[in-house]
Amino acid sequence: MKRELSRIIHVSPVVIPAKAGVRAGRARMLSFSSVTCIRGGRALFEDLSFALGTGDAALVTGPNGIGKSSLIRLAAGLLAPAAGRITGDAPRALLTEQASLDEELPLARALAFWAGLDGTVGKVGAALEALALAELADIPVRLLSTGQRRRAAIARIIASGAPLWLLDEPANGLDKAALSLLETAIATHRASGGAILVASHTPITLPDAITIDLSRSLPHLDNVA
Repeated sequence: MKRELSRIIHVSPVVIPAKAGVRAGRARMLSFSSVTCIRGGRALFEDLSFALGTGDAALVTGPNGIGKSSLIRLAAGLLAPAAGRITGDAPRALLTEQASLDEELPLARALAFWAGLDGTVGKVGAALEALALAELADIPVRLLSTGQRRRAAIARIIASGAPLWLLDEPANGLDKAALSLLETAIATHRASGGAILVASHTPITLPDAITIDLSRSLPHLDNVA
């Protein structure tokens, strides 16, 4: 491992503006402090620092393969940083490419299964309404279209009741109307004191969000032996 890491190119630090700190009077939910991410012996990014408090949002951008999904997984605790610290004990909900819903159950029951684990079954109805899925509540998940499945996955995040949402490419498979529903759901969550970390190559409206552009940390290939 030491030999492999000795060949890693120098990656320009990702420096987030001072406004990336938690605003006065807001509880801190998530903090990255000089975090470095290494996958397969390659540094995806290093020296990444930012913090999210109640009502805050951060948008992670950059081309495919640059480390957006890895950053989300670091925030979720599914990966460990190679260096630096990640802190924050706020309950969080993670959206990935998989909806993780029982294919054979009606949509409402599939969502209720996960909400039952979170103790938030009462939030399922509102989550369905927020994503315009109420009319599909009794339809088996396997019969849903790609866009409907994506909205269902987002509804699972809403129904979780978690104050911190970690969203990996949430706009994938969404048409313009569904994207508007997602943006409204995010705005509602922030207004109620929640925070959002979003990785997306699709433009999403996030007023006053921190922008974390990982393309600024692309490696200098001429430094690779």
